[in-house]
Amino acid sequence: MRASSLSLALLLIATPAVAQGDPAPVVAAERAFAVDGLALGVKGSFLKHSAPEAIVFAPDPVKAHDLLKARPDRKGPSLVWWPLWAGIARSGDLGFTTGPSTLDGQENGWYFTVWARQADGGWKWLYDGGAPSAHGDAPPQGSRPTYLPAATGPGATPAKAMKQVRAAEAALAKRAAADLKTAYLAALAPGARIAGSNAVPATTAAAVAAELATRPSMIKFSALGGGASAAGDLAWTYGDAAWSEGAKPARGHYVRVWQSRSEGWRLVFDEILPVAGPKS
Repeated sequence: MRASSLSLALLLIATPAVAQGDPAPVVAAERAFAVDGLALGVKGSFLKHSAPEAIVFAPDPVKAHDLLKARPDRKGPSLVWWPLWAGIARSGDLGFTTGPSTLDGQENGWYFTVWARQADGGWKWLYDGGAPSAHGDAPPQGSRPTYLPAATGPGATPAKAMKQVRAAEAALAKRAAADLKTAYLAALAPGARIAGSNAVPATTAAAVAAELATRPSMIKFSALGGGASAAGDLAWTYGDAAWSEGAKPARGHYVRVWQSRSEGWRLVFDEILPVAGPKS
């Protein structure tokens, strides 16, 4: 959770007509959201820019609107964020962005947002959250984001795509229950990004190996939800994660983005967010 300058907002609030597969509208939506974060505060901006079905983890998955409407109408501390990596489906209806955030000027991890184009052509987010990742040498606000390359695999109907993704998730979960590192290395696309620890989000093979080393050697994953693009080339998923820390049980949630590649469905983004305490 997480801004850009007002001048940028005036240029970017409207979603422009763009070439197929261009993430610019998603970046524009994120920047407009960030500007409103300063102008309206967390409650006002998050309600304005989220879809009715949007979820957050608090700490377990809940409807964002149900959670936020119960909160006081005050702006709170200054939350600032900016997109540095983004992707979109070939059909231009599902996308994501991620980047650093600050809270009252202090590092506040990296946010991750999943966006869906609405019937009126505007954009609303479906999921918003983030990991406590360090900023490292992240480019400053206003920097041009890098983009996920377009899908190289075949498309499908959303229903067929989700069936395929659920199968890929089941294969990952089966392997991860015995050997997490092997499971991820078999599922990750080249250039995939993973996060969850206090380290800078991993973007290279060496950094991915280091991030995986911070995770338990075995995790039990259980899928909860998500969705696919109209083109059936991009999907997001979320679910439960459970593991052991010594003799004590531990748990959290995962959020992922899958993309259709020539070699099959591959993970292009993954984060695991631990939760303190038993499930309510």
